[in-house]
Amino acid sequence: MTDEDQHALDFENWPPGEPRDETDIGLRAYITRIPADHLARYDPAWTDEQVSEWDGNFKSDGGLMLVCCEREVDLPEFRRVLEAFIRLSGGG
Repeated sequence: MTDEDQHALDFENWPPGEPRDETDIGLRAYITRIPADHLARYDPAWTDEQVSEWDGNFKSDGGLMLVCCEREVDLPEFRRVLEAFIRLSGGG
């Protein structure tokens, strides 16, 4: 397993000691698979519409398209988890 693979696995189980549902893990897994060059273009100052366009995987009703999720992931949750990943991975 590479360091990058281990980092992704660690983030999928983040934050430690807090309860998670299938959607939490799926969202974190999704975020760890965003290519680094694409991730580097993210700007936290963007509007929700700009974030949705940048990601390209949000439905017209504002929810993120995830496989096997128990609940809807909205833009505020996506941004919160994405920005945590960027901080934890040393990108911001």
